[in-house]
Amino acid sequence: MKILITGANGMVAKATIDYCQSIGDEVVALTRQELDITDAEQVEATFLREKFEAVINCAAYTDVDGAETNHETCYRANAVAVENLALASRKIDAAFVTISTDYVFDGAKKDFYTQRDTPNPQGVYAQSKLEGEIRARNAYARSIIVRSGWIYGAGGTNFLSVIDKLLAEGKSIKSISDSYGTPTFAKDLASRLRELAELDLPAVYHATNAGSGTSYFGFAKKICEIKGFDQNLIQSVSVNDLKRPAPRPVSSKLACLFGEKFGLSPLRNWEKALEEYLK
Repeated sequence: MKILITGANGMVAKATIDYCQSIGDEVVALTRQELDITDAEQVEATFLREKFEAVINCAAYTDVDGAETNHETCYRANAVAVENLALASRKIDAAFVTISTDYVFDGAKKDFYTQRDTPNPQGVYAQSKLEGEIRARNAYARSIIVRSGWIYGAGGTNFLSVIDKLLAEGKSIKSISDSYGTPTFAKDLASRLRELAELDLPAVYHATNAGSGTSYFGFAKKICEIKGFDQNLIQSVSVNDLKRPAPRPVSSKLACLFGEKFGLSPLRNWEKALEEYLK
């Protein structure tokens, strides 16, 4: 399959590139410098020239706090660009997969969020991602929306991806104990994105590793258990202790209603995935 992967320098994109190449796909991986996905004309011209069979959009503006003061940049990347990609995919009849976020939910629900739950995004970043979902579906009926969250993996620079390095260096870290989610290994998400491109059944999917979810503190403790690090290096803090510009859902654990119905096996337990990441 000839596949375009956008946002080629990102953590999820790199994992997706590796997976797709490993199964023999013809991968065209483009960075923001190589394809400005906020430019509709450039996107359409590239698609008409290359005739992709599938498009996996891994590009996004992900600075949750920065989005509060960079509204336009955030919306162009997370909503306008997604619409451009969906419209261009429709023109060449390509499968279109785009990544959304658990942050589209407000966090008031303590149990898992499914596709039956109504989104209620709280910050600019979250609102822009939901707008991207809406624009994708309106532009192209075959759009596949993949909500995920708490993603970590090789080359990642977010907190979940670097906890092990900080602890290995003997550094103390503050970790939130009252905010909950479903950790997702980028490698596992990548294979699911490719599966969904092949399946080509338009819907909103929730793709995270299985298990009961955890807190950031629980995630850090599990790393200590696996690697034998000193758990005293982890300081438990409350989400209310951190003064951050953007609101975040206190609980955003995801569960998927459609996966098994469509023949997709659940992703492995998050603890097993973490063990592989830490090898």
